[in-house]
Amino acid sequence: MEITHKGDKEIDLTPTIKQKALRINLNDDIYGTFAEIGAGQETVRQFFRAGGASGTIAKAMSAYDKDFSDDIYGVEKDGRYVTEDRLKKMLDHEMDLIEKRLSRKKHPNKLFFTFANTVTTIDFAKQFKGHGWVGIRFQIDPNQGYNDIILHVRFKENDARLQQETLGILGTNLIYGAFYKFNTPKSLLKYLYDHLSQDQLEIDTVNFSGPVFEHVDNRLMSLQLVKNGMTDAVMFSPEGINVLPATQLYKKNILALRGSFRPVTRVNIDLYKNALDMFANEKRVNRDTTEVIFEITLSNLKSEGEIDEADFLSRADLLCALGHKVLISNFKEYYRLVEYFSSYTKQRIGLAMGVNNLVEIFDEKYYRHLSGGILEAFGKLFFKDLKVYLYPLLAEDHSLKDSNNLKVHPRMKELYKFFKENGRVVDIKSYDPALLGIFSRDILQKINNNETGWENQVPDGIAELIKSHKLFGWASAAPASV
Repeated sequence: MEITHKGDKEIDLTPTIKQKALRINLNDDIYGTFAEIGAGQETVRQFFRAGGASGTIAKAMSAYDKDFSDDIYGVEKDGRYVTEDRLKKMLDHEMDLIEKRLSRKKHPNKLFFTFANTVTTIDFAKQFKGHGWVGIRFQIDPNQGYNDIILHVRFKENDARLQQETLGILGTNLIYGAFYKFNTPKSLLKYLYDHLSQDQLEIDTVNFSGPVFEHVDNRLMSLQLVKNGMTDAVMFSPEGINVLPATQLYKKNILALRGSFRPVTRVNIDLYKNALDMFANEKRVNRDTTEVIFEITLSNLKSEGEIDEADFLSRADLLCALGHKVLISNFKEYYRLVEYFSSYTKQRIGLAMGVNNLVEIFDEKYYRHLSGGILEAFGKLFFKDLKVYLYPLLAEDHSLKDSNNLKVHPRMKELYKFFKENGRVVDIKSYDPALLGIFSRDILQKINNNETGWENQVPDGIAELIKSHKLFGWASAAPASV
């Protein structure tokens, strides 16, 4: 939304959907195809209605019958149709046809594009809201390669017709953004919600690729989705590629570790390895289908004010280098994280954490917004046979704090005792005592001061990465004593 002020009045300068479609149609150079499966030809309809579509639309099609779709785009190994692979095959096939059927000699200035989506809307029983993949392949220079913007969306409305209209608006915003906002991808993401609200649609995965986006880090684009309230959580793989959480978590056992990881320490890895060994030995847990997730909350990233993108990428780079999947979430409370996981799996879930984290869970101030208070939160947190794997804390007086002697508020003692005695909180026994004196805040301070002595407190290879990439403020010129 673009706002300007005239006197005391705010004036919305955001072009209407018709204006966006018409601007595309009246651009003599933009020319391409639409392929939409599953929710009607809702996007191309906007361009037909706007007028002047003959100069923009080379072809519009839908392959609703599965056999027709398979014949055109091929058969998916998993037999599904609403997938990222399906969308990419659609983009590949349709762009290949454009190149074959339209001569570059005849159209030297044309900017070719293909827009595609594969979507399922809400079912008749209104049990599944619907979701889909939406993408565009386009060029902004006829002599340059193609660029892709690919999104995964989840519908929130309870009516198929409304979802179709939402899809048409989103598609138009995407095409308009691709051609007129490609040089500001963060703004492009915001403009996807022009004439839409977050009550209508969630965008939980986005990936940019191609020559005009070669300097775009898709992890930062994922961060924008959470920061802008477009989704509550995003995930990326060890390769730094944004992945769909639903695909990664579906029917999986999940072990989650929350932290600042600023930087990741040997304590974090000791916690992870020990908790995973214990979790894998639980009933109904299959280690081969267990996903270990390192989670960073948005509130953690904002702990020192506005989000520092370089700091965020430093944390992400190190976790990815260690081979871990990273979740960035807007779940300040643990029960919301567990609810999120539970929407994708009915398998067992575990949380690995330190003593301070567990004590914080039993702080009533985090649950005042709930009508049922802390009891409601704990009903959501522990309703699924969830376990907490607790790493001990070396206190300032050098005493060891674990599940047996940690202190919660007096009003919470009986509640804590209940979960403890029912085996929902278990101590990690095989921890490395030599690591208990390691704290990430101390390591960070030494890095900021360009000191040594912290290198053996982080996992193997991490110190070298921090120094070579100058992460967390490591200075380019070290003192002579280093």
